[in-house]
Amino acid sequence: MSRIDHFIASLCPAGVEFRTIGEVADCYSGATPSSRVSAYWEGGTIPWMSSGEVNKGIVFDTEKKITQAGFDSCSTKMVPPSAVVIALAGQGKTRGTVARTRISLCTNQSLCSIICAEQVNSDFLFYFLSTQYQKLRNVSAGDGGRGGLNLQIIRSYRIPVPPIEVQREIVKVLESFTELEAELEAELEAELEARRRQYQYYRDALLSFEERTIGASKQASKQASKQASILWMTLAEIGTFIRGSSIRKSDFTESGIVCIHYGQIHTHFGTWTSKTKSFVSPQFAARLRKASKGNLVIATTSEDDGAVAKAVAWVGDEKVAVSSDAYIFEHSINPKYVSYFFQTELFHKQKRPHITGTKVRRISGERLAKIRIPVPSAEEQERIVAILDKFDALVNDLSSGLPAEINARRKQYEHYRDRLLTFREAA
Repeated sequence: MSRIDHFIASLCPAGVEFRTIGEVADCYSGATPSSRVSAYWEGGTIPWMSSGEVNKGIVFDTEKKITQAGFDSCSTKMVPPSAVVIALAGQGKTRGTVARTRISLCTNQSLCSIICAEQVNSDFLFYFLSTQYQKLRNVSAGDGGRGGLNLQIIRSYRIPVPPIEVQREIVKVLESFTELEAELEAELEAELEARRRQYQYYRDALLSFEERTIGASKQASKQASKQASILWMTLAEIGTFIRGSSIRKSDFTESGIVCIHYGQIHTHFGTWTSKTKSFVSPQFAARLRKASKGNLVIATTSEDDGAVAKAVAWVGDEKVAVSSDAYIFEHSINPKYVSYFFQTELFHKQKRPHITGTKVRRISGERLAKIRIPVPSAEEQERIVAILDKFDALVNDLSSGLPAEINARRKQYEHYRDRLLTFREAA
């Protein structure tokens, strides 16, 4: 039994009292001044918190400020430091997320501020509600199917209220554990970033044959090229670019013919894949253009130049339908080798002058076709791919290496936190 277990047993031998949040705290939501009135925002000095800012965990400042006129124009209220703020609504995983304030601020209408009475430590409440994330989301999802929290749900939510001494001791332990966890995670993140940079450098070195001859004698360069049997060819010389077909997300089905949407190349796929995230019906797929095993699927648009022409090699046995804003690159060499080449600085350097557009950046198949690629022997391509596959797995595979260790640290912390904040309710 831990020291805190002894502490709780001595102070709460019959169990811990549970109360609703509304019984031990004030709860209120905020509001948003009209965005059409510049006088409410320009030159503002009053911190105004939006729902997305709960992801900060601890709020020392806000992204936006409002003026006194803006504050007076709506029903938002000032929230003191050391309050708990919970997202009532929000995009994706935001709803149910909690944060602690460390400054006086006001909030928008999608946030509930909880100001604790003396019998509840606000940091204790923050940590406890952090363990209730999924339960709160489940409660809100069941509230008429609207999928949102409200003040009534928050006020009626039951929480443990052990003696204030116990609350403070738990907070002290968790603060210390959180600090240690943050330090360890920062070290792991730094090491992971170092490995990624090392991998990128090694990948570029392996695939930049031209650079290997810099500084060497002319005869030595010729000999190196001869031994490596390197051919420099344009992408047009080794393959053909075929634009994908129009596929909207509304066309996706639960099963059927595999398909790749161009957006998924940016968010879901790595260097190569044999499986897809999405499917379309056989009837719809019949009129679509498809990539065969060994083809590349290339996303041709992005808001970021670095992501333009991000590619994934399709190595599945069946043909895969490909959406518009993507090209199918049919070619005759090792598909993984080509996909790795598309990640190199040598490729990006050649790509940049061919990118067009303003907000949305894009590149055409005609321009991609002009890019030169080093083509060694099939054996050398296979050797390079084998090396890079191992390196890629070490750095990026969530089932091994440092990312798994970082994830394990987080789960360890969550387990310890949840254990500390689980109480036997008094009869």
